[in-house]
Amino acid sequence: MPENYRKEHDSMGTLTVPINALYGAQTQRAINNFPISNLTMPAAFIKTVALIKKTAAIVNMDLGELESPQAKAIISAAELLIKGDHSEQFPVDIFQTGSGTSTNMNVNEVLAHLASEISGLTISPNDDVNKGQSSNDVIPSAIHISAALGCQQQLLPSLNHLATTIESKAISLKQVTKTGRTHLMDAMPIRLSQELGGWALQIRNSIARIEATLPRIYKLAQGGTAVGTGINAHPEFAQKFSACLAAETGLPFEPNDSFFESLSCQDAIVELSGQCKTIAVSLIKISNDLRWMNSGPLTGLGEIELTALQPGSSIMPGKVNPVIPEATAMVAAQVIGNDATITIAGQSGSFQLNVMLPIIGYNILQSIELLANATRVLADKAIIDFEVKDANLQQALAKNPILVTALNPIIGYLKAAEIAKTAYKQKRAIIDVAVEMTALNRSELEKLLDPVQLTKGGIG
Repeated sequence: MPENYRKEHDSMGTLTVPINALYGAQTQRAINNFPISNLTMPAAFIKTVALIKKTAAIVNMDLGELESPQAKAIISAAELLIKGDHSEQFPVDIFQTGSGTSTNMNVNEVLAHLASEISGLTISPNDDVNKGQSSNDVIPSAIHISAALGCQQQLLPSLNHLATTIESKAISLKQVTKTGRTHLMDAMPIRLSQELGGWALQIRNSIARIEATLPRIYKLAQGGTAVGTGINAHPEFAQKFSACLAAETGLPFEPNDSFFESLSCQDAIVELSGQCKTIAVSLIKISNDLRWMNSGPLTGLGEIELTALQPGSSIMPGKVNPVIPEATAMVAAQVIGNDATITIAGQSGSFQLNVMLPIIGYNILQSIELLANATRVLADKAIIDFEVKDANLQQALAKNPILVTALNPIIGYLKAAEIAKTAYKQKRAIIDVAVEMTALNRSELEKLLDPVQLTKGGIG
């Protein structure tokens, strides 16, 4: 055996492990078995599993299931992982056993190693660290807990920041009127604040959707152990575990009403992923609006000017692109793809266990993190400081033949259409043509065709 390796044993026999590894034989088997992607479980997920182990040790000690010295050593070791120490000790690929057993045992083995060093005792990864637990309830619980923490600590604050930024920008643009567009074609005028108000409500609704889903995310599998019957866990373990975790995190975790539901399906995460997909759809709409409005600067719409952040071309000098909306749209595309993966994985519950848990955990946490980061960047680097090109807006408004819609009740649709076509063909202002083709005088027409007045019928 090479000097930089040591022997480790598990129920299947002996194999070699790197001398400096804190993990043991079961982790090494997973490393050997799954050289697939080099993608590993997110740091937030590993920290959450460590939090589960810490909480389980506290509860098992209080219930008399684990001796105090062993429990305190596990708690101390878990706190190191929760801080982010030893992050390099979790190399298991996400494409592994569908229950996530390899990841659960990776954490168990690292904690057992550290706890043994801390206490001078022999701490078992299975009998002590994993006491009263199974991968089948630990991993679903870790998915729910890490997703809930990600939503509360990252996603919801970022969405609120974006909505507030849009609302503040809308207030500053309340007096700016522009040409509305349907089918990308000129339509009746709107205020820029009304347009942004639509974006803001999209994001506020996204917040409400996430908040409506979270009560089901707070329901935990922990205590269900292998199949949902609670085998090998103290009868009070589940309730005490959730209460302890709730006190630690400030979130209202509680045991699920049915552990059989918790272990066999991931419906709550599928639901949360669907809400993330809806946010992604909203972000694509907002990003595309910004890109269209910013298009030009000379031959596009040129309604706004986004802050120039970097050169836009390696060959065309002076070109500047809407990089933040583009990055945001790519994030949205990734989240929509993640949702498709989670949807397929969510179907993979056969009898008492879902067997695609690792990719569900990986993808939901990636979606939450990407959306949280992208919404802040969109708010702070695109929306908060874009400039309005008012001269372009007013020029377009003056030539907009669709303003004649306001005359329909007075002169009728057919006459209004004739005026609109004439104005467009002759490239003249609608008011000038209407003076010639109706009995209305210019003063009356100025009132009827005032773009500002035409925006006051709606809400916002």
